[in-house]
Amino acid sequence: MHTDNHRAIKTLNDLIETTLDSVNGYRHAADGVSNPELKTLFTERAGQREELSRRLQAEVRTFGGEPEDDQSLLGRIHNKFAEIRGELMGRDDSGVIDEVERGEDVIKARFENATKDTDLPDTLRQRVAEEYASIKADHDTISGLKHRLD
Repeated sequence: MHTDNHRAIKTLNDLIETTLDSVNGYRHAADGVSNPELKTLFTERAGQREELSRRLQAEVRTFGGEPEDDQSLLGRIHNKFAEIRGELMGRDDSGVIDEVERGEDVIKARFENATKDTDLPDTLRQRVAEEYASIKADHDTISGLKHRLD
């Protein structure tokens, strides 16, 4: 396998893991909020991120790789920790939004870093940059929600 392809596949698979972390984070958030508008927003975001992970998985295949299909170990640990903390402390909608914002910070940083990785093929960096634009918009929406509730 060409080394550029190896780098592209690894980067894409890392982004897939992070995206699947996000899917699970949004699902947990939808379950954890009482506000029906937030529940709808988080459920829709989970679906959008699932679609994004499928697009990234297809991209991995174009580079001849085997796509990730599970979230990262850190993501699973974080979700479990957030679940336990929520059960112990009882979360209000604001606390759930804090968790979502933390997750959005992570995914935004990972996609942003990939857009700056000059070792990746230009076509892939462009593709990631297109996805990054929607990730950044999602991040900004969640930040705005948080600040309105503060």
